[in-house]
Amino acid sequence: MREHRIAAIPADGIGPEVIAAGLQALEALERRCGDFRLAVEEFPWGSAYYRQHGVMMPADGLEQLKRFDAIYFGAVGAPDVPDHITLWGLRLPICQGFDQYANVRPTKILPGITPPLRDCGPGDLDWVIVRENSEGEYAGHGGRAHRGLPEEVATETAIFTRVGVTRIMRYAFRLAQARPRKFLTVVTKSNAQRHGMVMWDEIAEQVSHEFPDVTWDKMLVDAMTMRMVLKPGSLDTIVATNLHADILSDLAAALAGSLGVAPTGNIDPERRFPSMFEPIHGSAFDITGKGIANPVATFWTGAQMLEHLGERDAAARLMRAVEQVTGAGILTPDLGGKATTREVTEAVCEAIRADNA
Repeated sequence: MREHRIAAIPADGIGPEVIAAGLQALEALERRCGDFRLAVEEFPWGSAYYRQHGVMMPADGLEQLKRFDAIYFGAVGAPDVPDHITLWGLRLPICQGFDQYANVRPTKILPGITPPLRDCGPGDLDWVIVRENSEGEYAGHGGRAHRGLPEEVATETAIFTRVGVTRIMRYAFRLAQARPRKFLTVVTKSNAQRHGMVMWDEIAEQVSHEFPDVTWDKMLVDAMTMRMVLKPGSLDTIVATNLHADILSDLAAALAGSLGVAPTGNIDPERRFPSMFEPIHGSAFDITGKGIANPVATFWTGAQMLEHLGERDAAARLMRAVEQVTGAGILTPDLGGKATTREVTEAVCEAIRADNA
């Protein structure tokens, strides 16, 4: 039997609720498939850990995580802890420390979900957004001087390297090449950002010659928002910078119905380190503890994790179960339904048990 070691970090807000739901579905999947096992170890890191220890995770946190095959991550953030502490104390050190440079965010309209776009349903919006995950505007370079004085200065430096841009472009072109339409859109802002983004465009052009079977085009990020809303069928695979893709992927999730259905994989394509899989909805303080958090993003994230681990049949079985449940109208309030987290989870587990495909 194949065994995969999984580090579960539920962390903050609704994270513990949806990770518990995800693990329940994965356990049902293990039993149904019978040919693999997930050895899960849970880590109590996050804002509660910070309140107790003054750090979001221990100093040797990355060293502890290195022995795992993948990381299943909940959400980070708490009302009483500054956001830059929670983000830079846990999630970003893992992403950057393990060089998870490809952030992959699939988006599609699931059966039974009514999206906000008119005349747009399942099959009309099916994208994968590739977000450069190691540099750009989130590289952490910059600083503040003369704090508290009238002449205070704050700088935030976006870092673009030839190595970083080339590898994410190659990843995006390969992903586009593997999808049926073989079509990639490169998002830029080189009309205003005349150094890093011009290099981004130049490298996209250079890398494109390695993939003659992939058709590609280029869009300014502001125009891209309009295209996503007005012509969703004109898009397939998308690559953008750390900041631009962060924003565009939230828009994509909203267009598909809710942030509660949006998954993410933080991938180290070279597999030197464990990759990390997380729903993108955040900690959602307003619904924490109410039992209505949408677990679909966490299930889909689990399917991404299984695909990364080579368990493609199990991943497909999980997604069939999710689509069966949403198609039956068993939806949480963010999607206009009345189901609880538990009810959706139990329905997905039952669909897994009943699946004979």
